[in-house]
Amino acid sequence: MLEVISFKICPFVQRVTALLEAKKIPYKIQYIRLKDKPQWFLDVSPNGQVPVLITESGIALFESDAIVEYLNDIYPRLEPDISPEQRALDRAWSYQAAKHYLVQCSAQRSADKQTLEERSNKLDKAFEKVEKTIGNGPFFKDARLSDVDIAWLPILHRAAIIELHSGYDFLADFPKMKAWQAKMLQTGLAEKSVPEDFEQQFVDFYLSENTYLGTGKISINNQDNSCANRSCC
Repeated sequence: MLEVISFKICPFVQRVTALLEAKKIPYKIQYIRLKDKPQWFLDVSPNGQVPVLITESGIALFESDAIVEYLNDIYPRLEPDISPEQRALDRAWSYQAAKHYLVQCSAQRSADKQTLEERSNKLDKAFEKVEKTIGNGPFFKDARLSDVDIAWLPILHRAAIIELHSGYDFLADFPKMKAWQAKMLQTGLAEKSVPEDFEQQFVDFYLSENTYLGTGKISINNQDNSCANRSCC
């Protein structure tokens, strides 16, 4: 059976586990603490980061893009009948999601209002492009779930939790993305692809007293840039 090595609130891991769930591929998962990485993990992860996927033959794969490509090579694709051009576009839009995971992570950890606005503006630029590209729905392209939807799920899921607990909506100005977010949450993949205590772990970290979203107060001295180097995920 496949095994995923994970940190509980890592969006890069959720992209992989969501794809496994969508494809209905059995797997087991093992969680580690990134601040106290065991030596066996460092021995199999060249970059010292999660996710790591241990294949059924015992090979350790790393980097979420490579893991997703492997899963699509070995198991039936969500959309097996699309053209090479569309497949390339899907990879590009998936990359646009993954490269903004840490931008969102950093924004959520903003210590004051100005920092939150500056970091949110970076997300807005990406969201504006998505808003113009989303098709007639309910998913990113059409009525079928695709790799693009899976790649964007971590961002959409986290934005929903932030809104629920703080009232701040990263997607407030993007009605198509809001509709897409609602549809993705309806699939149940968000809950299936994270541990049972994910929401509490997420809230404890991103809505703590050290964050503007957690307190509603400006606290410049408590600014935390840990997400810049993936120490949060």
